[in-house]
Amino acid sequence: MLLPGLWCVMESYGHECGEARTVDAVDKPKVVLGVSGGIAAYKACELLRRLTESGHDVRVVPTDAALHFVGAATWSALSGNPVSTEVWDSVHEVPHVRIGQHADVVVVAPATADMLAKAAHGLADDLLTNTLLTARCPVVFAPAMHTEMWEHPATQENVATLRRRGALVIEPAVGRLTGVDTGKGRFPDPAEIFEYVRRVLARGAAAAAPDLAGKHVVVSAGGTREPLDPVRFLGNRSSGKQGYALARTAAARGARVTLLSANAALPDPAGVDVVRVGTAVQLREAALKAAADADAVVMAAAVADFRPETYATGKIKKKDGQEPAPVALVRNPDILAELSADRPRLGQVVVGFAAETDDVLANGRAKLARKGCDLLVVNEVGERKTFGSEENEAVILGADGSESPVPYGPKEALADRIWDEVVRRVGPTVNAG
Repeated sequence: MLLPGLWCVMESYGHECGEARTVDAVDKPKVVLGVSGGIAAYKACELLRRLTESGHDVRVVPTDAALHFVGAATWSALSGNPVSTEVWDSVHEVPHVRIGQHADVVVVAPATADMLAKAAHGLADDLLTNTLLTARCPVVFAPAMHTEMWEHPATQENVATLRRRGALVIEPAVGRLTGVDTGKGRFPDPAEIFEYVRRVLARGAAAAAPDLAGKHVVVSAGGTREPLDPVRFLGNRSSGKQGYALARTAAARGARVTLLSANAALPDPAGVDVVRVGTAVQLREAALKAAADADAVVMAAAVADFRPETYATGKIKKKDGQEPAPVALVRNPDILAELSADRPRLGQVVVGFAAETDDVLANGRAKLARKGCDLLVVNEVGERKTFGSEENEAVILGADGSESPVPYGPKEALADRIWDEVVRRVGPTVNAG
């Protein structure tokens, strides 16, 4: 006979045991990890490990095809939960309904072309597809397939259908595929999928209706470098972490994201198109091109105000007994002001950043008026402030006179507050789906 209070130590999915469920089972975010039959299934083991080690209760639901790549014993050992592909297992617990009902998020990684088609058309021939139909939480798909399969009109239509219904479909990465092929369709970095899922969970119920779905947003990040000679440059301390946080959070809110990365040594966020630039002139060219069809542009990169007037094609040598020649500087283009003044479409929102060391708000207000953008994110910086840190604090100033302080905290939290302000101002969706 079981002792009182221990009579119902059971799985956190599908059991209605009332008070007998453990506190840990109640408090842990419940993640369903669906795995479909692609070679990238082995990479999902890394995603599973990150989820479990960070305190999530994960139930893995593979397809029969997925078990050809990774066996049920592996999924069960890594998750600590039983694994099944069949609706007929443990029928009395109604798993084909309960698993989806009790989840906080469902992640299908990898999602094959076949799985995307089944999900888009509401087919339910195994436990995973049944779970997708019963889930009322956010659903994330991380596709992985050959380029031709991803680009096929049928797959693209299925993806558009899923996004239209509120599902979050991560854009696949570009790189080496099965065999010798290379192209778009590669499974994104599991660490970045984990960050994506973490942001979705952080938004709670709001993530089920992604408010940036159908929007194209452009984010710049990092710091430009202006070459002096082949080995030296004028640069700044920006790490790019705030811009990358903006890109991640926008993707998790359903946006199509173009990230203009200026010398940032950070992994590509999952589902984000990354364009690498070096100098302010290169950033201007990339920003004007990307902004042509964008709903919002957020210029978080630290752009050099000046560049050397001349570039030495050989390394500048130190000469004994001689002081170095002065370095003449010329102004770089004002990218933020240009984007604000010449917007390619009505309703486009432009956001700038102001890194200040003194008179922060006064200088911020003056810059906001001078640049002509809709929002300006003002923060105090210094050698030990903001640059390279995982945290930030700022004030979001609006051209309408608004002022929104964001307290010290993770850069993702500031990023979400910025997108909240953008969503309030952005025009109607142009490129839905």
